[in-house]
Amino acid sequence: MNKTTIDRQGQQQEQRSSDWLWRFWLTVPLYPRSQRRTLRTEVVSGTAWTFDQIQGIFYVVVPIRMTVVKLDGGGLLVYAPIAPTPECLRLVNELVAQYGDVKYIILPTISGVEHKVFVGPFARQFQNAHVFVAPHQWSFPLNLPLSWLGLPAKRTHILPDDSSQAPFAAEFDYAILGPISLGPGRFAEVAFFHRRSRTLLVTDTIISIPIEPPAIVQLDPYPLLFHARDSADNELVDSPANRCKGWHRIALFTLYFRPSVLAVRTASQTFHNAFKATDRSPKGYFGLFPFQWEEDWLRSFHALQGDGRLFVAPILQTLILNRAPQETLDWADHVASWGMQRIIPCHFDAPIQAEPHQFRQAFAFLEQTPTGGKATSTPLPEQDFELLKAIDANLHRVGIVPPPKEKVSR
Repeated sequence: MNKTTIDRQGQQQEQRSSDWLWRFWLTVPLYPRSQRRTLRTEVVSGTAWTFDQIQGIFYVVVPIRMTVVKLDGGGLLVYAPIAPTPECLRLVNELVAQYGDVKYIILPTISGVEHKVFVGPFARQFQNAHVFVAPHQWSFPLNLPLSWLGLPAKRTHILPDDSSQAPFAAEFDYAILGPISLGPGRFAEVAFFHRRSRTLLVTDTIISIPIEPPAIVQLDPYPLLFHARDSADNELVDSPANRCKGWHRIALFTLYFRPSVLAVRTASQTFHNAFKATDRSPKGYFGLFPFQWEEDWLRSFHALQGDGRLFVAPILQTLILNRAPQETLDWADHVASWGMQRIIPCHFDAPIQAEPHQFRQAFAFLEQTPTGGKATSTPLPEQDFELLKAIDANLHRVGIVPPPKEKVSR
């Protein structure tokens, strides 16, 4: 390889690095830190596009997703912005050149810092766009004005409770869930429905797990291979099987924190094994690998994945939505009445081909099944909820969160 070739490759790498640069990553210091790649996918021909990036902790990485929809009168609506890196902006501006400027930017949650942190920087790139945010915004540890969080004061508006009063009402319905009181904080989410394409946009309430790693996660397979290992002394071997194995474990980590099929080694065991690790670099966390999976750990993943079924994340089931079961079910009934054909969540799989009854069934965990009645959906394994239930009980015991409410009889 001659010097010219080496120089050219170095320039290309530098160009890619600057293209993926997110300068404000320390605001929410999650992996992949300052380097965030973006993958754009056309979901509905000439109408809707998803923009995927990744983020996570300790290589437990999942997609975080923005959706862009073309407006019939020209221009674009952006739901849940992601980091506006040069690459992301270039991909958006390609749509702007074809369909018109960004007109509306939607912040559909009130507490999700991983969504809120990008809205201000994104809005500053599109000076003609109006920002609409879910009502009852709050921030921790100080409840600061939205303008202090970087949202443009003169262009930021609260979404009206009545969706018919919004400037995009001719094309979209929306329904606000919450705010649900969680003691010192609150939870809320706004589901948007694009009538012409029959596409439902949600943030966190509904997800589906793909059997294979999403394309955006596979652009940097290191996190997948890191978690595919069974011990610190295993080599990181890149193969389709190991990528899937790592993804399945990442999904379990993300949604349960610690499922029943996972044990955590003691500190002394972890440090002892680190000396035998194949990768003791800072990137490999100096060989620290405290995870010990049971031989039949895949049973928990298959129960979770369920052939791509729709479900509510265990964290929301255990810590949030059970504080407002009736309100949540009423919201789910309203959303299901729109008659969606596909769902685009902000995390995990998308788009999901789904019918209204499938969306509604995902919330059956909030219902009390009558004696002799038939459950409308298969519940997730109780044993995998043990850690989440312990967290819930401890938070309630010390008075941080209110107790769960009784399931709804129907």
